[in-house]
Amino acid sequence: MKKALSLLAIVALSMGTVNAYAQEDNAATEEAVETELTEASDSVENATDSTATDSTAAATDSTALATETAEKQSVDGTESAGDDKKEELDFTQILKVKFIEGGAFFMSFVLLALILGLALVIERIIYLTFSQTNTKKLLTGVEDALNDGGIEAAKEVCRSTRGPVATIFFEGLDHYDEGLDMVDKTIMSVGSVENGKLEKGVSWISLFIALAPMLGFMGTVIGMINAFDAIQEAGDINPSLVAGGIKQALLTTVFGLITAIILQIFYNLIVSMIDSIVIKMEDASISFMDTLVEYNKKNS
Repeated sequence: MKKALSLLAIVALSMGTVNAYAQEDNAATEEAVETELTEASDSVENATDSTATDSTAAATDSTALATETAEKQSVDGTESAGDDKKEELDFTQILKVKFIEGGAFFMSFVLLALILGLALVIERIIYLTFSQTNTKKLLTGVEDALNDGGIEAAKEVCRSTRGPVATIFFEGLDHYDEGLDMVDKTIMSVGSVENGKLEKGVSWISLFIALAPMLGFMGTVIGMINAFDAIQEAGDINPSLVAGGIKQALLTTVFGLITAIILQIFYNLIVSMIDSIVIKMEDASISFMDTLVEYNKKNS
């Protein structure tokens, strides 16, 4: 009986030891598994955090680059527009500054010569433009009117037409009853008067053409005198003292020459227009006398 109890005790003790070892092994295994899971989870979290950080950094860099590019383009566009505006303003500012540096007194006379000269030029061009006449059409109308209605009908055609040629024709027809010789003299006299009307004011334009550079040269002389006065007062040749007077001298000369050049171009245009009208007047007068001679033969 004792042996049996001893065997049972030994078996129970063996079973307890085995269970203890099994429990220790299970605990170690569970601890190893938990450690591995924890390490894997940390690795995943680290990878996720790294990826998210990299993505955020890349997105931030892209946004910063795009913003910088946009700001640079905006600044470039603003600077370009500012430069264009600056260039436009610079020309006006430079013109004003140079005009003032040239001396207000003489530069005012040069500017006045330019304004008056251009006013006369515009008036002459308008007058000469309205003085242009289609002489062939007028001669045909006068000839048809003479054949159909006589002198009065031809005078009415001339009265309804503007220009010096029509005026000459009308005065010639008005003296037709006094003879063809009187008509010829009348045409020559009226032609001279009309030629004088065409040249009215042209002499003033030529005056301003000559006067503008003379005023500029006078400003040049005054500027040089001021420069030498400054040298005399200083007792020494200093470039800063001489520069002001020389600059004034050169600017008045430049503006005077520019005024003369502008007016000279328009003067030549006006003279050419007058010459063209005068030539047409002379040719039309000859043809008109021939027409009156033919009409006189038919009615004599």
